Amino acid sequence: MIIYRDLISGDELASDTSKVIDAGNGLWEIDGKMITKGSENFALEGANPSAEGEDADDGGGDDTKVTVLDLADQFRYQKIEGGMSKKAYQAELKKYMKALTEKLKEKGKSAEEIKAFQSEAPAAAKKILGNWENYDIYQGESMDENGMYVLVDFREDGMTPYATIWKHGLEEYKV
Repeated sequence: MIIYRDLISGDELASDTSKVIDAGNGLWEIDGKMITKGSENFALEGANPSAEGEDADDGGGDDTKVTVLDLADQFRYQKIEGGMSKKAYQAELKKYMKALTEKLKEKGKSAEEIKAFQSEAPAAAKKILGNWENYDIYQGESMDENGMYVLVDFREDGMTPYATIWKHGLEEYKV
């Protein structure tokens, strides 16, 4: 399995177990799904629930169920509650682009690769900003201020969530 990490923060953002679509202009879209978590009741084989105080009629246990994005759960994305204004994101994006360009140079990426990223970025930013109102905004687990923002929207079917990430801002490693 291949895990994709944010080049700047080192946070794990995706894996090759999800459907990855090259959306063009240096963006990837990674399909996810909504999953329900909670209300699991685990019992050890051979355990006596009545002796453990776990009778079905005692009202014990937590019946809380919550629906979450599988990618956010698996890779521990941190949601930016309340979102972010388009103007604030534009400022963050400028910082990110500068930091990523420096990181690509530091990692020894070729001048052609860096130039490709820089030439694709304006069109990608325009695409993102044109759809800004539809995104839920996440960051990786570390919430690194220079790290990549993960933008989540839903496909046309209204049921399939997908994360938009910068492919040039990722490094891969095998596990």
